[in-house]
Amino acid sequence: MSEVATPEETLPELPSAEEIREAIKEVIDPEIGMNIVDLGLIYEVLPNAETRVVDVNMTLTSPGCPAGPEITSAVWMTVKRLPGVKDCEVKLVWTPRWNPQEHASEEARMYLGLW
Repeated sequence: MSEVATPEETLPELPSAEEIREAIKEVIDPEIGMNIVDLGLIYEVLPNAETRVVDVNMTLTSPGCPAGPEITSAVWMTVKRLPGVKDCEVKLVWTPRWNPQEHASEEARMYLGLW
């Protein structure tokens, strides 16, 4: 007689924070045309192995960013569809304030014309 696997045993492993960040790179800021990870808009990615929920703390280029709902929804959908993720919570934070000189990757700064 074979043993039956419990639901927890059949779930894929929860992706690491770095793997989740890599997946979020497919989310493009529609106004700038660059992914939001390289822009530095993702501050924290916190996967919880116990609950299988991923918390994403992020910001936008400005509090009045008209693409905000589109971007946060895209982050939620991207993370939620990853194998092993049960749910995703996207939280907009405004501290620290986004500064491309500090938060953006070198590639993004070059793209934006910031040296």
